[in-house]
Amino acid sequence: MAAYGTHTDQELLEFMSREDKYAFTELYNRYWKKMLLVAWNHTKDKVNAEDLVHEVFISLWDKRNTQVIENVAAFLTTCVKYSIFKYYQKEKKRAALALANYEFNEIADDDKKLDALFLKDYINGIVEQLPEKCKLTFQYSRVDGLSNAEIAEKMNISEKGVEANLTRALKVVKDNLNHTGLVTLLAPEVVSELYKNIF
Repeated sequence: MAAYGTHTDQELLEFMSREDKYAFTELYNRYWKKMLLVAWNHTKDKVNAEDLVHEVFISLWDKRNTQVIENVAAFLTTCVKYSIFKYYQKEKKRAALALANYEFNEIADDDKKLDALFLKDYINGIVEQLPEKCKLTFQYSRVDGLSNAEIAEKMNISEKGVEANLTRALKVVKDNLNHTGLVTLLAPEVVSELYKNIF
């Protein structure tokens, strides 16, 4: 096992795709404590945190041949947060969740509604980190549905300025989703609806 410690995460993922359980064990040893801390910080419950992290690593192994992961730490962190989100959402009444108002109204399956709600919240978190003008442009365009001309007038900038801010915001959102590998976790219908509504 010592030899595996010299390999990069990407090399270990490649070994895993060839059914190498030692490579998986190395990744597990590298990241399980960090992921447990992430889970505990959100749940404040050691047993639930351990169960959620365990399930994430099982999923990592089960989907070793289907997921494309660019950054293992970011991917696992997103998986853990997603698992926590699903855990708490499933504790609530499904009927109340089905009545939630968000733009994924055409999605009927409850699990997919959970995916869509998580994705919306996740993207909102990315947008909140954007520079103020980019954030406002994104919200006016993709949330409020304003045209570029309306946004330009509202923000007192040129339409080219609106286009530049929106392009930058969309690039940051898309790069973040691709970097974390989040879209590989979600139902294809949810991802399709996302790209239709946002990109």
